[in-house]
Amino acid sequence: MKLDQIAGEYQTLALEGCDGVGKSTLAARLSTHYGFTVVHSPKTPDHLDLVSRYREILTQTGRLLFDRCFISELVYGPLHRGRSRINWSQAIDLAESVVERSGTFVHLTAPPTVIQQRLLSRDGEANCLEDISALVDGYRKVFSTLADYARVLTLDTMSPELPTAG
Repeated sequence: MKLDQIAGEYQTLALEGCDGVGKSTLAARLSTHYGFTVVHSPKTPDHLDLVSRYREILTQTGRLLFDRCFISELVYGPLHRGRSRINWSQAIDLAESVVERSGTFVHLTAPPTVIQQRLLSRDGEANCLEDISALVDGYRKVFSTLADYARVLTLDTMSPELPTAG
């Protein structure tokens, strides 16, 4: 499926993937060309309820595009804190809310070496390849499970149709 088809078919897009894969670059392009309101989801402080935060966002009207969402907690949480702050039941409930908003998940991926180079170029620092590979694998596993409950489109950000991350 081409990017134009994705943007035209859905009212809600949740872009996900590890840092440096190109979420923000793609979100900016989709917002500019297709009128999505971008919801950037940085790390939510531990004392805030993630599930309530996302439920509230999903009640908004109009075209929404998540530049990272609750899916990241299922990947980064276990790797960085040894646990996720949301469970699978909550994640599935939120995923179904995305679907109810005429939405889909877009799993962005790229080779770990490319992601590392993008991070180095952008931030001047990057995790080791082993850590980046663990994140890429974590997203693959999470989306494999989530695909039983919601549509998941996987896009390689090395594709010529997609912009490079920057």
